[in-house]
Amino acid sequence: QVSLAESGGGLVQAGGSLRLSCAASGRSISTYGMGWFRQAPGKEREFVAAADVSGWTTYYADSVKGRFTVSRDNNKMMLYLQMDSLKSEDTAVYYCAAAFSFGDSYELPGAYDYWGRGTQVTVSS
Repeated sequence: QVSLAESGGGLVQAGGSLRLSCAASGRSISTYGMGWFRQAPGKEREFVAAADVSGWTTYYADSVKGRFTVSRDNNKMMLYLQMDSLKSEDTAVYYCAAAFSFGDSYELPGAYDYWGRGTQVTVSS
């Protein structure tokens, strides 16, 4: 069992930056693929970024590529999302997730086994 808790959300102006953190507890996350998703009001949950078990291989949605950076520290049981050049369309609740093995399905919410409760990110234009 893995428990996940996101933090670091808030209100920021367009063009600004935020760093989200996801603290894991319970089992070690060193064998889990980890990802970030977001959900805006009235929209489906969408993939943002993911990192494989080591963190050396990362994946990004086209909409955030070049602006967001995902990283992890397995020793600290932490996952991070550095968000730069934020846009109003990045406004959403951001969720951290862990997968026993997401393989090529890292973009699919169904590939993940554990989820945090989310943290709100609001970007004002």
